[in-house]
Amino acid sequence: MPVIGVGIDVVDIERFGESLARTPALGARLFTEAEASRPLASLAARFAAKEALAKALGAPVGMAWHDAEVVSESSGRPLFTIRGSVRARADELGVASVHLSLSHDAGIASAVVVLES
Repeated sequence: MPVIGVGIDVVDIERFGESLARTPALGARLFTEAEASRPLASLAARFAAKEALAKALGAPVGMAWHDAEVVSESSGRPLFTIRGSVRARADELGVASVHLSLSHDAGIASAVVVLES
């Protein structure tokens, strides 16, 4: 399967937490209810994932943050549930598989997304 998009993003966890504290509505705008219940490092990694996905999709205009939800399999492996604006762009590009890797350590959260047709 050919790779049709790659995205990566890195987030400073402390700075991200300060942004969420300074602008309380930001969390509700970025995260679904299920995501919002996660600890700060996990939220930062999920934000990095959404940014990485946007990059892999070519930064589509009008992408709704809630249209890309990071969920976990029972094994803990993260994956995206995509719908709406994100699904439309993925379909337009011919995306068949979305691969996601998350990490957080030493105050930094990161994510890598690979899109395959």
